[in-house]
Amino acid sequence: MSAEKTAITPTRAQDFPEWYQQVIKAADLAENSETRGCMVIKPWGYGIWELIQQQLDRRFKATGHQNAYFPLLIPLSYLEKEAEHAEGFATECAVVTHHRLEAVKDPVTGKTKMIPAGELAEPYVIRPTSETIIGAAFARWIESYRDLPLLINQWANVMRWEMRPRLFLRTAEFLWQEGHTAHETMEEAIVETKLIHGQYEEFLRDHLAIPVVPGKKTENERFPGADMTFTVEAMVQDKKAIQAGTSHYLGQNFSKAQNISFTGRDGTVQHAHTTSWGVSTRLIGTLIMAHSDDDGLVLPPRVATQQIVILPITPKEDTKKPVLDACQALAETLRHQLYQGESLRVHVDTRDLSGGVKKWDWIKKGVPIRIEIGPRDIETRKVCVQRRDQPVSAKEFADKEEFIQQAKDILGEIHDSLLARATEFRDANIAPCSNLEAFHAHWATENPGWLYTPWAGTSEQEETLSKQHKITIRCLPIPEASLPAELDAVGHECILTGNITPVRAIWGRSY
Repeated sequence: MSAEKTAITPTRAQDFPEWYQQVIKAADLAENSETRGCMVIKPWGYGIWELIQQQLDRRFKATGHQNAYFPLLIPLSYLEKEAEHAEGFATECAVVTHHRLEAVKDPVTGKTKMIPAGELAEPYVIRPTSETIIGAAFARWIESYRDLPLLINQWANVMRWEMRPRLFLRTAEFLWQEGHTAHETMEEAIVETKLIHGQYEEFLRDHLAIPVVPGKKTENERFPGADMTFTVEAMVQDKKAIQAGTSHYLGQNFSKAQNISFTGRDGTVQHAHTTSWGVSTRLIGTLIMAHSDDDGLVLPPRVATQQIVILPITPKEDTKKPVLDACQALAETLRHQLYQGESLRVHVDTRDLSGGVKKWDWIKKGVPIRIEIGPRDIETRKVCVQRRDQPVSAKEFADKEEFIQQAKDILGEIHDSLLARATEFRDANIAPCSNLEAFHAHWATENPGWLYTPWAGTSEQEETLSKQHKITIRCLPIPEASLPAELDAVGHECILTGNITPVRAIWGRSY
């Protein structure tokens, strides 16, 4: 029997990395730019990012954060003030050394070349992250404990010179938000760090239908210069991990380096406790790898650029106008319905293309619900409903009025089914491990899934195991993390040292 034909080749099973690239191409999300390592985010992909941005932004503002914007160029001396932080990004930094170009004509070819000129007295680094330059602003803005807490967020682009770029997951330039806050006490700063960590977990679950494991990073895996890093780790369909968002307690490391100080309640000068936290367009890559199938993108409804697409079926010219009118009327009615507090996003595809071409175009773009309306459907007051979380051949004929009332509930069902499917897959691919022999054996295959182990090893021992198997400790799950009950069978003895420990570690290969 011949293999079933799919819209995307190769399939996930045949070549997962290439499948990922082909899903992006088929869904028209993004493409590689002429600038090495950078991408052009196309309208369908940028629409997803806009929705992520809008929905997260509302969450941040509801907890008292305000948006601001800071320079793209950071003086090199600012990075030198925080050596540990700068060293962590040093090999990824792009540096600006000149402030103008001069036109020089080649005497042989006659062609004009643009030559950098006007060397800067101090080079600038294109921001890899903004702790240092935002810290300089905080030092100017904060004088007294009355100025605290200072809760700032920035939506921006950053640049990290990526040697092995991959669309959305790793590009030299990418879009993100970075929160930066300053607090009077360590306790308040840690509360802030955990608050945002929890918001990231909820956002991925409730908006992207992605279950994550929330936890702390080990010392080896912390953000450069941080005292504490919290992460949300997602498993995608090749069983690798993606760090989907991080929240850092920076202690007083940056405030001492940059003199972010204030007069305390007792009249003494003290240094603020600071945090930083962020998610990026990597979320789109995570979403693609978590939900999509061999027919293309699958979008959770809350971040779908269009949630419902209506396809007019017009086999004859004399019925074309009534069908188009019926489709536009249905779309307008649906747009008055609310899902998760927002009007439904509905599009009528009136392009002069065959029905089959349009259908597959929207399948590959991942639209949650497709509706087909033809001349007979107008007479029977029915609509043909197709859901992206179900096989592409599946369809149901529903009474039009009933569908209008149920549309928001169907979108909710699609979200829930995607979340349940991703959770079941993740839980089936996290294995408990209680001894070193089983630990070594597990990593003999390319994509074996995650291991959950007791852990009491040193940073050096962690690094040795990581290099040996090309893995990392993805996180030390927090007590509140929702994990399969069978993982409790691992016991309490560290797989390496044999020492009794309450600490559990999740190990995995990652992007």
